[in-house]
Amino acid sequence: MIVELGHFALVLALGLAIVQSVLPLLGARIGDTRLMETGSITSVALLALMALAFGALTAAYVTSDFSVLNVVENSHSLKPMLYKVTGVWGNHEGSMLLWVLILALFGALVALFGSDLPASLKANVLSVQAWILTAFLLFVLMTSNPFTRVVPAPFEGQDLNPVLQDIGLAIHPPMLYLGYVGFSIAFSFAVAALIDGRIDAAWARWVRPWTLVAWLFLTAGIAMGSYWAYYELGWGGWWFWDPVENASFMPWLSGTALLHSAVVMEKRSALKIWTVLLAILTFSFSLLGTFLVRSGVLTSVHAFAVDPERGVFILGILCVFIGGSLALFALRAGDLEGGGLFAPISREGALVFNNLFLTTAAATVLTGTLYPLALEVVTGTKISVGAPFFNLTFGPLMLPLLFAMPFGPLLAWKRGDLLAAAQRLYVAIGAAMTGIVVVLAVTRGSQILAALGFGLAIWVMVGSLVDLAGRAGLPKAKPHVALRRLAGLPRSAFGTALAHFGVGVTLLGIMSVGAFNTETITTMTAGDTVEAGGYVVRFDGLAPRAGPNYREEVGHFTLLRDGVAATEMESAKRFYPVRQMPTTEAGIHTRWFSQVYIALGDAAANGGATVVRIWTKPLVTLIWLGAVAMALGGLASLTDRRLRVGAPARRRAGAAPVRGPAEARS
Repeated sequence: MIVELGHFALVLALGLAIVQSVLPLLGARIGDTRLMETGSITSVALLALMALAFGALTAAYVTSDFSVLNVVENSHSLKPMLYKVTGVWGNHEGSMLLWVLILALFGALVALFGSDLPASLKANVLSVQAWILTAFLLFVLMTSNPFTRVVPAPFEGQDLNPVLQDIGLAIHPPMLYLGYVGFSIAFSFAVAALIDGRIDAAWARWVRPWTLVAWLFLTAGIAMGSYWAYYELGWGGWWFWDPVENASFMPWLSGTALLHSAVVMEKRSALKIWTVLLAILTFSFSLLGTFLVRSGVLTSVHAFAVDPERGVFILGILCVFIGGSLALFALRAGDLEGGGLFAPISREGALVFNNLFLTTAAATVLTGTLYPLALEVVTGTKISVGAPFFNLTFGPLMLPLLFAMPFGPLLAWKRGDLLAAAQRLYVAIGAAMTGIVVVLAVTRGSQILAALGFGLAIWVMVGSLVDLAGRAGLPKAKPHVALRRLAGLPRSAFGTALAHFGVGVTLLGIMSVGAFNTETITTMTAGDTVEAGGYVVRFDGLAPRAGPNYREEVGHFTLLRDGVAATEMESAKRFYPVRQMPTTEAGIHTRWFSQVYIALGDAAANGGATVVRIWTKPLVTLIWLGAVAMALGGLASLTDRRLRVGAPARRRAGAAPVRGPAEARS
């Protein structure tokens, strides 16, 4: 009965979404307040219905209801409870239900927390959001119904894909979808503004917090997915330039550009047309990623292998929303005011520079991702575009952006002084030069590119803190005075510094792993030792072990440092009988920010020996710690009262508003 209730909730949600698609928009056109208010009511009701549907499918998984086809294909009674729950979104139908649930969630959040929005803008935003929701509800009900029954019901399920039976699946997809789908709000704001034919700085102030929420979740989701692939797939890498990885990276790049562009629009009423276009393009990249994952055009560990009918349906959604929004943009863009002017050397100019390189980088990734598909369609030739292409194109585009990053916050609005900003960065310059010299000394000049990369990372990290130090009056101010000034700064200043610092931390990890990573592949029997990255690794032998729905051969290792046992490690080869699939469970030992990574291969041809792959990865965890710092920077900015939609400045009754020097500069 609960399954039928979930299916009915989906059908009812489709009806409400159609109502919301029309009535608020009509109310905005004729000025009817009651019709406009229906958008808020239906948005909350839609969230409740989608939560009911998602809860019904979760209940079917938890109780192992094998009368539901989706549960049969993706679950098993012996599967641990955690993976029964996460298995709900570990498949195409369930993940699409999560997709639509998050769409409804963001619509309801705008309805509940958008009370300060102009009534007509809010109504249009909720209607556009309902258009997207209607399209994907139709897709779910017509091609991807998660509540389809199977008669007669089998006694047992087919289990979940073994590589998805991991705690990372509980975190990665929901975070990624909150980012992917969250950009739909920026898209809805952009289309709503185009419908009205009016856009101003207030629009940017309203759209920026929603964009920031989506961006920070997408940042965390990409980082979690990278780490999941790193430790679960047993390949020792953290990024492969897989087409589906690229599909999540492209909206992150354009979303980052959108955040910076919205700042210019809010502060200076400039870049209006460009900001609206970025909002459209960012969600378009999200839709493109959905198509790539679910159309069957790609073969990837990340992709859902589905029939072409679903791909055609999503392609139709893609064409309608991307084509329709771009057509509306072309029609309305000429009527929008261009906004304020500014000098090339200014805060606005630095943010435009940022946008230029981020969007070019996104276009480069898009080209490398879609070119093989287009070539195969046109000529039938299959080619692979991999890491060499992206490293040669994407990397050089990032170099000038990273070098310019510390300058941006130090430049004044409208017209800045580049020389003065450079003089304030003398500490960052000194730290970067010191880092270069140290790396060259340690490597005896053999790693020039690595030394320059380390210097660039240190430049970004230290440079991100210079603005805070300047606002605090350091080094001239006394410590208690500096602390008081720091406490008075807006949280967005700390958020910006932390996010930029995180970029430097990630870059430092990337450069360290790229330059100093060591890999050892050998065959070992019990008692054998091998030296790897300053450790002696001793293989203590294999032992069988059984799990709830798998069996495994566990390799036991001891790491010795200076002849003393530092730690014991386990690495395993698992086999899932139901799926008839093996997986590699890597053994990872973390010491400070570095790791030793051991993965078991197959038995050697000579018998009795086991292939063992050992990597030492200095500072590798900085890659993900930097991403965490970026996300925390976004969260810190989000808590700034000035970024809350329509939040007025608090002051005592009758008191005149006062702006301190820190606020005036920000």
